[in-house]
Amino acid sequence: MRRAVSMGLTALLAFSLAACGNQTGGQTETSTNAAKPSEQAQTVKLGLTQFVEHPALDAIHQGILDGLKASGYEEGKNLEVDYQNAHGDMNNTVSIAQKYAGDQKDLVVAIATPSAQAAAKAITDKPVVFSAVTDPLSAQLVSSLEKPDGNVTGTSDKVSMEQQLQLIKKFLPNLKKLGVIYTTSEVNSEVQVKDLEAAASKEGVEIVKAGISQLSEVQLAASGLTAKSDALFIPIDNTVVSSFEAVLGAAEQSKIPVFASDTDTVKRGAVATYGIDYYGMGKQTGEMAAKVLKGQAVADTPVEISKQAELYINETAAEKFGLTVSEELKQQAKEIIK
Repeated sequence: MRRAVSMGLTALLAFSLAACGNQTGGQTETSTNAAKPSEQAQTVKLGLTQFVEHPALDAIHQGILDGLKASGYEEGKNLEVDYQNAHGDMNNTVSIAQKYAGDQKDLVVAIATPSAQAAAKAITDKPVVFSAVTDPLSAQLVSSLEKPDGNVTGTSDKVSMEQQLQLIKKFLPNLKKLGVIYTTSEVNSEVQVKDLEAAASKEGVEIVKAGISQLSEVQLAASGLTAKSDALFIPIDNTVVSSFEAVLGAAEQSKIPVFASDTDTVKRGAVATYGIDYYGMGKQTGEMAAKVLKGQAVADTPVEISKQAELYINETAAEKFGLTVSEELKQQAKEIIK
């Protein structure tokens, strides 16, 4: 009897252990399946550095976050964003980049050339994606646009200076002298001025330059140029654009029209531009960053340059400077600001 009971208990124990084994196996399998979404939802540490605040760069900033979100990386969920603004100070760009390097960010996004240069120099073991860099080659961020050979890629906001000059001449057919304010320490600005000078030489237009080194010099440079120019032109220069109201004040006082390279500056009071959609560029940059985060090699992520520039006209600004907007230009314009 005892032997029978003992054998029964042994069989029952064996059955129980087998059942537990199956249950444990089921839990292990379930745990393994759950780990996949857990890994995908792991928080990504992103460094987002911006050279200075102005509407164009701010639009890029928002576009980047929206592009990342559309690609599955949302701040507050699986994306931790460390945003730092250099406030137009070159030394700050270096400090921010070094901080990101020390923090071991998963990826750094740099808005504007100075911030991109600082990030590329400080961070060599993590991907760096730039936005709003006019000439990535001259800025020595990449050696090839088609196949970046380091850890850096991004988007460029380069526009045609020939096209900009032709636009200005449609408003001012007798243009002889065009004043340009630019920051001498910004590579992107120097490249644009050289391109503009090359275009102007073909049209018999003299480029009158005023180079600045800091924000406080913008107003004085603008006042000086209005006395010896038929019009002023603002390239994609972060320092000058961030202080555009100072340029506009001097221009309005002297009745010298101002033209720009970016659409947001036209909305702020410049007459016209062939410009790109900076929010769209930011979103494009965010989507590019997401591809890299998902495993795409930087070398397989070419630098993207906006191919299409749209015409933006500020009709109120044109009237203020005594200029007429032709029907031809009105028909071509993507947007006319009243």
